[in-house]
Amino acid sequence: MKTKHSPVIVVKIGGVALGSNDTTIEDIVYLQQQGKKLVVVHGGGKLITEWLKLHGIATRFVGGQRVTDKDSLAVATAVMAGLVNKEIVAGISQLGGRAIGISGADSALVQCAVEDEALGYVGRVGEVRTELLDTLLQAGYVPVIAPLGIYAFQRPEGAPRLLNINGDIFAGEIAAAIGAERLVFLTDVPGICDRTGKLLPRLSAAEAEELVRSGVADGGMIPKIRGCIRVMNTASSTCIIDGRRPHALRQQIEGHGGGTTIYKG
Repeated sequence: MKTKHSPVIVVKIGGVALGSNDTTIEDIVYLQQQGKKLVVVHGGGKLITEWLKLHGIATRFVGGQRVTDKDSLAVATAVMAGLVNKEIVAGISQLGGRAIGISGADSALVQCAVEDEALGYVGRVGEVRTELLDTLLQAGYVPVIAPLGIYAFQRPEGAPRLLNINGDIFAGEIAAAIGAERLVFLTDVPGICDRTGKLLPRLSAAEAEELVRSGVADGGMIPKIRGCIRVMNTASSTCIIDGRRPHALRQQIEGHGGGTTIYKG
């Protein structure tokens, strides 16, 4: 079911939005006070890695996605649905905004199967049930969502009830499900660059896919591109921008942003 409350902006924020000098939380509150409807998806990658190290658990990535066993799933859940989620909600609330922190497990929002056995307990989204998001948006809240989902399809006996989902892919699935008008990725790089390091300000979906196939776009950029392409049919704009720049989100929404815009084509 798609939300009736459009236009909605989905914002994916990572570690760049958690620093004490960052302006992303200010921008979210400002945009909300201007009447914008926002859904925030966050990751927690760097903090998860730190906590895994504290617990003596090795970190491994395949294709830009973290390999998740039962121990690392427990840590990822605690960090993302606990510490990171509540830090963001607290920051929005302290600045006068209205936000509620949830995960994809709340109200069976996101239902998953295992993406790839090689990735462990990493989810592939099968269904997004948007009723909870509809309710929160209509009530004037910013839903702040940790990228976890319910293991709902072909769950083996003894398998965990939750699955970890790459935050960038999760954001694309949420944006597609609610028919979001815009999807914005805030990251720690200027955008998508060519082989020489030159920023590419505009790319068609086909051109972005070719950058992935050729290896020019790799690592963590791959799921961001996949997330943008996932929402091509509904969003008027998808972009990957440098969240380290002061007020990058606000400037992007007001039409003065940089980074890379990916368009249908």
